[in-house]
Amino acid sequence: MVSRYFSYLFCGLLALVFRFSTAQTLPGFDFDSACSSIASELSIPNATVFLAQLVPAGTSITFPDSDPTCQPSGSSQLVPEDICRITMFVATSNRSGINMEAWLPRDWTGRFLSTGNGGLAGCIQYADMAYGSALGFATVGANNGHNGTSGRPFLNNADIVEDFAFRSIHTNVLVGKEVTQSFYGTPHTKSYYLGCSTGGRQGLKSVQDFPEDFDGVVAGAAAADWNHLMAWSGNFFLITGPPSAPTFLPINEWTNLVHADILKQCDLIDGVQDGIIEVPDDCNYDPTDLICGSDGGTDCITAEQAETVREVFMPFFINGQLAFPRYQPGAESITSVLLIGGQMFTFTADWFRFVIFNDPNFDVNQLGPSDWALAQELDPFNISTWKGDISAFKNRNGKLITYHGQADPLISPINSERYFNLVSSTMNLSTSQQDDFYRLFRISGMGHCAGGAGAWEIGQTLDGSAENVSAGSLTLDPDRNVLMAVVQWVEEGVAPDTLLGTKFVNDVPSSGVQFSRRHCRFPLKTTFDGSGDSTVPDSWSCQ
Repeated sequence: MVSRYFSYLFCGLLALVFRFSTAQTLPGFDFDSACSSIASELSIPNATVFLAQLVPAGTSITFPDSDPTCQPSGSSQLVPEDICRITMFVATSNRSGINMEAWLPRDWTGRFLSTGNGGLAGCIQYADMAYGSALGFATVGANNGHNGTSGRPFLNNADIVEDFAFRSIHTNVLVGKEVTQSFYGTPHTKSYYLGCSTGGRQGLKSVQDFPEDFDGVVAGAAAADWNHLMAWSGNFFLITGPPSAPTFLPINEWTNLVHADILKQCDLIDGVQDGIIEVPDDCNYDPTDLICGSDGGTDCITAEQAETVREVFMPFFINGQLAFPRYQPGAESITSVLLIGGQMFTFTADWFRFVIFNDPNFDVNQLGPSDWALAQELDPFNISTWKGDISAFKNRNGKLITYHGQADPLISPINSERYFNLVSSTMNLSTSQQDDFYRLFRISGMGHCAGGAGAWEIGQTLDGSAENVSAGSLTLDPDRNVLMAVVQWVEEGVAPDTLLGTKFVNDVPSSGVQFSRRHCRFPLKTTFDGSGDSTVPDSWSCQ
């Protein structure tokens, strides 16, 4: 249930929003003066304003008060455009609350943007704050209701778990909109969301349970079906065993031997040998050729290790029921050590210790099917985020874009297809009907949210344009910027058929473009036309 404190906060904010519902921008609005006075003028239930400061474009902000697991010592964030930065704390109960920030740009477009988080982390993603404000959005972010990357704050405090499950993002939106309105003297025109991984799950949670929060949502690599995801992630330890087990493969053998063999079998399925499996769904990998012969060898694996590889690439079942899709061939990478490195996945360990069992000494190496089933049964605060009926969001003309890297080593990209299909079946929608408000894009060769061998830069992060930020060259082209694509869809009714991805040389924008590719909306496949230069987008089409 929503806490008494949260109910009070919500009712208070509704009154404030109503109070300002007819406000207009004041004539002669003075940005600098507004920033200097906003801290004393804000009056929001259960909120404490710490700071309001003018931050000029080109400033690098450091975060000395941030948990060191969020912002390592010496790290900073470049602010591309002038902003008024507001920091505050909002209590969500008598033993929980969120730290949040609003970055309000001088050149405001009238748009509002909320950003998400990652993993179990209680870390504001400042790069996303910088990105959104540079594009003219009044941008907010919150710390997920706790500080740092550990799940330990969840221990014996269900209110913090509730913040993590949904309340941090929703409170951040309610307060953020009021701060924006109070600062500029006029309400926002449209409201948007941008997040990936846990941030993707938060975006879907908003669509499912708080359809009024956003007009447009971009949710990448969503950690949806959360409890089954935690179980799937932990189950890899049961497959690989520890490094001393005969079933275990060192990560270098995954990245060198197994990955090379997968590309040998599956890279050419799409007609181009480029180190990218365009649609991994079509790859049915068999590791038999890697098994050592009778004379042994160094570039081979044992039959027992080959069975480990087979099991890693199989769907995950709990008590005979499909719980989560398979790990996709081509996703094995250095990052895969988090799942197949011979130890229990950190997030799974923390989730079961501090949430499911409330026992910091619980031996996570003993987790198994009964524990996986228990987590799904408990489903704290409906964190599963697996609701197929999103008609309330659809009916208010909301637009949802999801994307998923096809080489994601942490969350199977098939899971995003599963959710797309769940919505379709639950709401009894044809593909064309679903296309009217919800589109999924499979980004070939993209790792977890970013990076990888493919044309992964789709405007989802600041990273791909980081070197060019100070020059003011962030793209507003909706063809190449997924955030601006959802803006165009919401505000002009033009839906994206493809997202044009870019691969920079060595992932450094100033080094130039290595190649580009148009990524098709699901269920269409990006298909090589069989001739021409495969690095040119026009050599591919949607089939």
